[in-house]
Amino acid sequence: MTHPLVTQLRFARSEFGRGLEGVTPEEARQRFFPMNCLSWMVGHLANQENFYWLRLAQGSQLAPGLSDLVGTGKPASTPPWDEMWQAWHEITAAADAYLDSLQTSDLTQHLLWRRQPVPESVGTMLLRNIYHYWYHAGEAAAVRQLLGHTDLPQFVGNMATALYQPE
Repeated sequence: MTHPLVTQLRFARSEFGRGLEGVTPEEARQRFFPMNCLSWMVGHLANQENFYWLRLAQGSQLAPGLSDLVGTGKPASTPPWDEMWQAWHEITAAADAYLDSLQTSDLTQHLLWRRQPVPESVGTMLLRNIYHYWYHAGEAAAVRQLLGHTDLPQFVGNMATALYQPE
């Protein structure tokens, strides 16, 4: 059975994506200083999942240059919309192989980076990833308003796929 936190991550992912429906590639690269553009946000979240669930958890990586383009602390960029969504889809699909294997007992474990345990447990990393999606979902809604978009999706949408499940 899928761990409830993984279900919540998938819901956060879907809500983030729902909030970006209808954005054009040109709009996605428009930046309203000091915020990053929408395509950057997609790549940035893909980068976090690439690092957490592919590099740390599985010892692999699908997008080695992504961190330089959209990583935390890197110079602002306006990457191509289609490329960022493609990377996001590939990375999240590969991440799901690991995430689907998680058991409650795994969430207190610490993954290794350069042979040292990372400071946060797998469970805390999952929470950080979920909250990161919600942060950028709100930021993306603000950017869409600045772009003049109206009738934006209701926050938060249908939770039928993310109902509360006790462990």
